[in-house]
Amino acid sequence: MYELWQSMGPQIWPAFWTTIKLTFYSAIGALLWGVLLAAMKVSPVPVMRGFATAYVNIVRNTPLTLIVLFCSIGLYQNLGLTLAPENSSFIATNNFRLAVLAFILYTATFVCETLRSGFNTVPIGQAEAARSLGLSFTQVFGLIVLPQALRTVIAPLGSVLIALTKNTTIASVIGVAEASLLMKSELETHGDQIMLIFAIIAVGFMIITLAEGAVFGWAAKRWAVKR
Repeated sequence: MYELWQSMGPQIWPAFWTTIKLTFYSAIGALLWGVLLAAMKVSPVPVMRGFATAYVNIVRNTPLTLIVLFCSIGLYQNLGLTLAPENSSFIATNNFRLAVLAFILYTATFVCETLRSGFNTVPIGQAEAARSLGLSFTQVFGLIVLPQALRTVIAPLGSVLIALTKNTTIASVIGVAEASLLMKSELETHGDQIMLIFAIIAVGFMIITLAEGAVFGWAAKRWAVKR
């Protein structure tokens, strides 16, 4: 156990810090892209509705591993897309950003569907009244529908964030040095202590996800829409 801790101990925080950063940047991007997709799905423009519907149905039903590999192999290795400057840490930084891009593309579909369910909670009379006053679709959506919908789906969005945190383990397939990659490397060198390694990584993820659940649970009660 002492040898395991000597090997694994100094790497635990950096690995989970990478997991936290993956979650943070992916969550922000997924929220922005998910809101845009949700707006397109309720847009009066047929082309936008068709694109958003097709995108959500295709991406949401595609395994996340394939999307991560597509960003790494398809976008970077085949098309030459780079998201980081050429320097000594290029590969690590570029793979991290490609993983974030993959998580954004995938998680945004769940954010979109969560928000769309929130739109149904907004009384339709409010939108009709706003349109009768001459407000455009963008104004009605941004000023009336979206703020209320966001407040009603805080808890479900928390569940999406927790799922995203656990999904970050897939970034290890392209070499991003997050928690699951640390677990894999430790299992290769300390396979006789498999249960302890699993327990350490599991506790780390439990701490992160329980904290996220607590924050979103508090926020859901704090900003709930009173009907």
